[in-house]
Amino acid sequence: MRSTIVSFLVLLTFSASAQMGSAKQVSWTYTSKKIADKTYELQITASISGNYHLYAMKAGVDGPVPTTFTLTPNPLLTYEGAMLEKGKRITKREEAWDGNVNFYEKTVTFVQKVKAKTNAKTNVNGKVEFMVCNDDMCLPPSEITFKIPVGG
Repeated sequence: MRSTIVSFLVLLTFSASAQMGSAKQVSWTYTSKKIADKTYELQITASISGNYHLYAMKAGVDGPVPTTFTLTPNPLLTYEGAMLEKGKRITKREEAWDGNVNFYEKTVTFVQKVKAKTNAKTNVNGKVEFMVCNDDMCLPPSEITFKIPVGG
């Protein structure tokens, strides 16, 4: 009975840490910067801990989960162009994915330009899905929601 309880607790601990997955290795910061009249630049920065790497928005091959942003439509805003990546992108062959993959180590900033239709204060709401790996293993993908104040 005692070994069953210990086994259950170990499994429960492993399950809880697996649920956190990639989110345990990446911290996110969100800022909005006015760059022109009613035009803002959203900067979403990932700080990647340890020896993990975060896959780019175009990972390069099927398999690793690319970093994907979903921005909620807002009637007070228009999203201008595609989201850009700013950082030192690494392209490397990974045997696990049988091809060349694109990723970032330590830090990367994702930039999206938005145009406000009015001077009213509002928010950009969204979510980011991402996955990290190191040379030994990959962690399960994570999804984080965010809210970035704009305007006002």
